[in-house]
Amino acid sequence: MQSTQAPLEGLKVLDFTEYGAGPWCTMLLGDLGADVIKVERPSGDGFRSWAPIQNGEGSGFVQLNRNKRSMVLDLKRAEHRDAAKKLALQVDIVVENFRPGVMERAGLAYATLSESNPRLIYCSISGYGQTGPFRDRGGFDLVLQGHGGLMSVTGQAGGPPAKAGVPIIDFGASAHAAIGILAACIARSLNGRGQQIDVSLLDVPVSWLGLLAAKYWATGDVQQAMGSAHPLSAPYQAFSTADGYITIAAGNQQLWRSTCEALGLTGLVDDPRFLNNNLRASNQDKLAPLVEAVLRTNDSAYWIERISSRGVPCGPIYSVDQVLSDPQVLHRDMVVEMTDPRLGVLKMIGSPIKLSDAPATFRRPPPMLGEHTDEIAEEYGLASLASCDHPGQESDRRDRSVLGE
Repeated sequence: MQSTQAPLEGLKVLDFTEYGAGPWCTMLLGDLGADVIKVERPSGDGFRSWAPIQNGEGSGFVQLNRNKRSMVLDLKRAEHRDAAKKLALQVDIVVENFRPGVMERAGLAYATLSESNPRLIYCSISGYGQTGPFRDRGGFDLVLQGHGGLMSVTGQAGGPPAKAGVPIIDFGASAHAAIGILAACIARSLNGRGQQIDVSLLDVPVSWLGLLAAKYWATGDVQQAMGSAHPLSAPYQAFSTADGYITIAAGNQQLWRSTCEALGLTGLVDDPRFLNNNLRASNQDKLAPLVEAVLRTNDSAYWIERISSRGVPCGPIYSVDQVLSDPQVLHRDMVVEMTDPRLGVLKMIGSPIKLSDAPATFRRPPPMLGEHTDEIAEEYGLASLASCDHPGQESDRRDRSVLGE
């Protein structure tokens, strides 16, 4: 039986983040029941104006900001900084992704706020972290994919550096931030104290280099790009078929034997070049052409059925539109719909977190800029803010097409 209470219900989150690194973190918390107040500058989250624009709203903003309320605060104005501080003293969690020093200059640093709110959990997401020689540098996903080593091992051998096709650093940092926040919540339940979480976009890809770092420290070999192949396992890559590409991941000896059976290559099982995984990885330049020559004799659907029926992990290489119509993806509720009175029916990516007792919920569509400013001001006793103007708010209520301007 499912619970009627969301797992994070009752937690109050003050969200000072925009673009990708940060908003996905707070959306995860919102999906799990937290009340997320998104604080936006008068021009709004920069993603509001990024194309493609649909009905006056940036589609990227729509995807990363459901289950939030929007409040406009101009931190250049003293009364708005005071309002932000009063909010921070009443919430459980603050999340921000400014460069180090920005929140401090606004009087909103953790050290300041925690004096009056010692239970406050404060998460800072930045390009290079709150400490170190590069702390003051700005960081976007592309820059950190390069600095963190990912681009050096992505793409074809001998080709130019290549990045991942999605903002993997932004989303990875957001996920790690959410883990840190929830860990701090557990710690607070035990000792009654909050703490600061320092998430660096650089630290995230470095933490993912574990296997490649181990190889380097053990052998001195610096990993290079290998396309879709794996440096430590084979066959473990994309292969061409008669009508496209499929992936095969024969990651152990039994899967290797089963792959050979499926492909009619049983003679390779005892081939001295391929007797074990280490040998196959070392000789994959010889192995891959043998596998691919067989795969090219039939289409992808045929080979996926034949190989997977023997228990070997394999699959298609789908385009975005194919993924969004895949029966397994749809069955897992990874495509959901929300209805917004102004934007109509919105298709959104669902939550990857599946809880048996209290699943993620989608309660609020992405908010208009400043849509909830007055509501939040009244709720948190910010009378002085409720009596002053909120730049952009009134025009946004009349015409959603001006959001972000």
